[in-house]
Amino acid sequence: MNRACLAQEIIDSCLEMSRLGLNQGTSGNISARYQNGMLITPSGVAYHKLTPEQIVFVSYEGKAEANKVPSSEWLFHLACYHARPELNAVVHNHAVNATAVSILNQDIPAIHYMVAVTGGNTVPCIPYATFGSSELADNVEHGIKTSKALLMQHHGMITMEVNLEKALWLANEVEVLANMYLKILSVTDEVPILSHSEMRRVNEKFKTYGLKTDS
Repeated sequence: MNRACLAQEIIDSCLEMSRLGLNQGTSGNISARYQNGMLITPSGVAYHKLTPEQIVFVSYEGKAEANKVPSSEWLFHLACYHARPELNAVVHNHAVNATAVSILNQDIPAIHYMVAVTGGNTVPCIPYATFGSSELADNVEHGIKTSKALLMQHHGMITMEVNLEKALWLANEVEVLANMYLKILSVTDEVPILSHSEMRRVNEKFKTYGLKTDS
């Protein structure tokens, strides 16, 4: 895919993320792997005002193209691409339910078989670090190696997939799971979860399950 088309796909994904109610204002950010780096949303521009020319290229070495300012979270986006070379898109947002669970500093356990969308048995919550910091990027890089979806303590969620469509789909699934989890916590402290053996079976089935896309 050429740069202009991929940049427009990033913008369309941002608009869809807002339509789904997964984000507020300009707080989220989206990127896609491109050539020897990534394309990422710029800092502080409302989604509905974005144009393909404003999407920023950042190299794998962390150098942004001249006269453009990438999202303040570009470091952890880049860390994701270094950690998971088989995946090509990253979505970050402050979805209300997922962020609420992150404030509790809890993983979302195997309350439902759809937790397997992460590639594991939980949606892990990684430790807090200041937004935009190298410490946060290090935490994300460590976490994303074992799960395609993470909660970031006192911050929000991040998802990674083979393309933008699947990364956004995954983000929406994580928000649904977070909503379920909060409802369960409101009625009991003893949260029923699926067994490790069942989650192994589910994860095996999920190798051919999920949103079907063209790429």
